[in-house]
Amino acid sequence: MSYRRRIYFTNEQKSEIWDRWQRGESMSSIGRGFDRDSSSIYPLLSRTGGIRPPDRKRSRLALTLGEREIISRGVAACQSMRAIARDICRSASTVSREIDRNGGYDQYRAVAAESQAWVRALRPKPCKLAGNTFLQCVISNKLTLHWSPEQIAGWLKRTHPNKECNQVSHETSYRSLFVQARGVLKKELLQYLRSKRTIRRSRHASLKRDGLGQIKDAISIRKRPASVEDRAVPGHWEGDLIAGSKNSYIATLVERHSRYVMLVKVANKDTQSVISALIKHSHKLPRELYKSLT
Repeated sequence: MSYRRRIYFTNEQKSEIWDRWQRGESMSSIGRGFDRDSSSIYPLLSRTGGIRPPDRKRSRLALTLGEREIISRGVAACQSMRAIARDICRSASTVSREIDRNGGYDQYRAVAAESQAWVRALRPKPCKLAGNTFLQCVISNKLTLHWSPEQIAGWLKRTHPNKECNQVSHETSYRSLFVQARGVLKKELLQYLRSKRTIRRSRHASLKRDGLGQIKDAISIRKRPASVEDRAVPGHWEGDLIAGSKNSYIATLVERHSRYVMLVKVANKDTQSVISALIKHSHKLPRELYKSLT
């Protein structure tokens, strides 16, 4: 029995994935950029409900990995804590605490200490809904009545104008729904949202505003000549592009009069690749059909 190889993304790749997702690209498009299926992109985005987690930053006062490397070398050389502290321009107490909390002199390792420092630095802040059962009940009840989070936020603001504790933004409601790790609103409430999405995506996040998916100078199919409809005259072609697995594509051309079909395998789905492949293949056509195509 064969198993699929587990896919890991570097921090740089994860950042690029989130950038492209926020620009409005689809998971399939992002996956093609990394030569992977969309199924490998979805788990990364769904962990936080399609909402990009904030970048973690270290305090300027915290020890750096370079300083921990110096401490590790000092420990290996059996230097005193004061000597190590002078090398990194820190107090001896700082070095002492760093070594004690990471296994002591016998087990201190710089990389392991750096990793544990990031874990200890986590300070999860509970959201506003976590400690307010009133808001939880109101939002849950209104969602089951097919109210949108925007409507709920506006209604709370009008109903409790002087009680900020009983008001909540629509974004907080969305985040509590899509990020189940918050443990506030049940996942079943997602079915009452109008978008029916399983992960969060802004309605403004779309590449169509940049012209993607739109044909330039397009002519409506309603304006085609009547002779195309009756198929009495050869020379009218219909084209399409079929997408298969593993980013494979086949371009099709059908002549409406004779029903002659051309199938051409293309390397990519961009305009230049498709047109070049069709032009090359058209030279193999019968003389009558080639004239009608050109």
